Amino acid sequence: MFGPVSPKYKPLDPTTVIDYVRGRSELDEIFRPGEAIESVEVGDGNLNLVFKVWAQADPTHTVIVKQALPYVRLVGESWPLPPDRARIEAQALEIEYRLVPQHTPRVYFYDAEMYLTAMQNLHQHIIMRKGLMQGIEYPHFADHIGVFLARTLGATSDLVLDYRAKKMEVARFINPELCKITEDLIFTEPYRPTERNIFHAELAANVQAVYDDEPLRAEAAQLKEKFMTQAQALVHGDLHTGSIMVNAEETYVIDPEFAFYGPMGFDTGAVVGNLLLSYASHEVRSKDPTKRESFRRYLTETIVRLWAVFEREFQTTVWDHADPVNFPQAYRQDYMLRLLQDTAGFGAAKMLRRIIGLAGVADIRTIEDVTDKSIAASLALNIGVALMKRRREIQTIGDIVAIATEQKPNYPYRKVD
Repeated sequence: MFGPVSPKYKPLDPTTVIDYVRGRSELDEIFRPGEAIESVEVGDGNLNLVFKVWAQADPTHTVIVKQALPYVRLVGESWPLPPDRARIEAQALEIEYRLVPQHTPRVYFYDAEMYLTAMQNLHQHIIMRKGLMQGIEYPHFADHIGVFLARTLGATSDLVLDYRAKKMEVARFINPELCKITEDLIFTEPYRPTERNIFHAELAANVQAVYDDEPLRAEAAQLKEKFMTQAQALVHGDLHTGSIMVNAEETYVIDPEFAFYGPMGFDTGAVVGNLLLSYASHEVRSKDPTKRESFRRYLTETIVRLWAVFEREFQTTVWDHADPVNFPQAYRQDYMLRLLQDTAGFGAAKMLRRIIGLAGVADIRTIEDVTDKSIAASLALNIGVALMKRRREIQTIGDIVAIATEQKPNYPYRKVD
């Protein structure tokens, strides 16, 4: 159980957050003394309160106030959770802003007693998942996320940090309760019947096939071990398309409260897996075959491009400065190959949990027609299963795309030998 909550902590609401904001001198550059301020609670995630606050006379004068609750909002007080995760998020944002300010929202302050962060309101951007559901293409996303991943992962790894700094950072970002959520919801529960697994009844046979697949469960167990034991770099820990804000020109990564020192492939895999969830959803979302083919080509080309940018940026920011004696070329090639295979495995795990487990993905679960939803979900499951079981075959990013795109929907369910 986590420690006591700050005695000064109290959850805010759309009224009290206005008084709170008025009392913070750090926001004087945004709000003039005495001006009318409005707010609304906009949190649509599973854990926190999120308030949008703005000046009535000029809505561009605005801030986001994010406050941790001492429990999982999705479930309620029966599932307690340490509000200190807000500190983890604020400190991770500080590091990400230092490394990639063009892709990280600015933090104005962190209030340790209220477990609250005030940050830049990305009011000219939308959640990427929502855009992808509409079939919107973001031409710069692959370049932006490739740079973000390479710089944040590379610069916080043993390849760059000295031995003392790295171990102190590992200690600073110990995040056991949120890691436990990941371990359970991503690596354990999707592979066995449990009351927290949520899926529509029509998918029961497909889900049972996952439960019955022992080689798949063995791969999931190995990925779980890697997640729990490999402190490779500071990972965002929840880098799905709902944690990315975009417009046609810009990309920002938000919500790193699950950050901890873990395997790099967990972040790269999360991005790839979520793009493939979108790919699966457009099996039915895009009714026009030409538009469907075009948008899915955009998604797969984005996967290929982001990995190319990631490799290029990792080379210039990490390998070009690494000791060639201790890190010879053969080691570097093996390192990147292992990271690519981890990307496939962790991406697959992300896909499977979003179809079977708690907190599903809107790309698929908001599809109204149950047959269409089952078709898209079965395709996502088949992509995830294939990538997880075949990840050691993968030699290039093109192999991930090839394995994913050769999968077909499997609804109504039929066993495939």
